[in-house]
Amino acid sequence: MEDQIVRIVCRLVVPFIQVYGIYVILYGHISPGGGFAGGAIIGSSMVLYALSFNLEEGSKKIPSDAAKRMESGGALTFALVGIVAIILGHEYLTNLAAGFPRGSFGQLISGGVIPIISIAIGVKITSTIVTLFYHLIGGEKLEDGNA
Repeated sequence: MEDQIVRIVCRLVVPFIQVYGIYVILYGHISPGGGFAGGAIIGSSMVLYALSFNLEEGSKKIPSDAAKRMESGGALTFALVGIVAIILGHEYLTNLAAGFPRGSFGQLISGGVIPIISIAIGVKITSTIVTLFYHLIGGEKLEDGNA
């Protein structure tokens, strides 16, 4: 797509979309939203960027290898938080009963490990959407260098 207006609007809008996605992830434990919704917002902004410019330009923002590492890291963080609760003698993903700090009601750091879990899910969903998009649109060619 060679439309300059679309590219200019995309460059102006994508940072705001991503900041909103980060906001949804971070405040998901005290307001509607969370890791899945925020990750979907951020991932969609990356898809918008790739569609507005081109696949090669979009893949420079989150390369295939980085997306795979983010996907694995998000799942690993989620699992490790649960394993820490088991090590402390509680059920998998136990939050406050496992002794994680509660914080003050209504504050950003007030949900024990829920914000950490939400961030891990957000990273996983963002990278999954980006990976899926590149594979569906023909990203195998990008990985092989035959674009």
